[in-house]
Amino acid sequence: MNVLLVEDEPAIADTLVYALKTERFEVQHALTGREALDALAAQAFDFVILDIGLPDMTGLEVCKRLRENSTIPVLFLTARDGEVDRILGLELGGDDYVTKPFSPREIVARIRAILRRVGPEAPASAPPEAPASTLHHDPAAMRIHCHGEELDLTAHEYKLLLVFLKNPRRVLSRDQLLDHAWADPGAVTDRTIDAHIKSIRAKLRAARSGAEELIQTRRGLGYLFVP
Repeated sequence: MNVLLVEDEPAIADTLVYALKTERFEVQHALTGREALDALAAQAFDFVILDIGLPDMTGLEVCKRLRENSTIPVLFLTARDGEVDRILGLELGGDDYVTKPFSPREIVARIRAILRRVGPEAPASAPPEAPASTLHHDPAAMRIHCHGEELDLTAHEYKLLLVFLKNPRRVLSRDQLLDHAWADPGAVTDRTIDAHIKSIRAKLRAARSGAEELIQTRRGLGYLFVP
């Protein structure tokens, strides 16, 4: 696993680099947001650890730019424990967050948990997905196509749509969707799901008129995916 660590405090960075390498991760360290974006453009990473408080731009801005063309998992590091910061980070596509001070072992555990959650599942246990003519999932590239056109999804949109693909014709409550797509479901609200579903529908409609109807609303119950 190749990890990009974006942290401007040397003491924290050195501790994390040591802990990650001890756990057999390959680590590249960036001090600023610009360095991080350049590194991400130059090579492939499996995971990003991203400090929110960087000297040149916020980690939130880095994540926003990253999500324009990548679904790579992101773990935020923050010295602030405000609800707005947490929710904003998750809304922008972060997979989880850790508040400073923290234990390096906690970071490693969070990384492994996120990778297990977003990684491809074994074909033998995976429920059938929607027909390829409608939606097609490429687990290796972590991309979903609608009628052959790649959907430009954020990390959470990708995870939500993947939950639907693996549970066709099954009504899923908002709580169930939160549990599957967010590391800390308690940090977001039902409205978060509604907003993401609205965005997914818009992207489906842009790919093929009428495709937004694949995701149907069951009032008082949740959402249903009908391939």
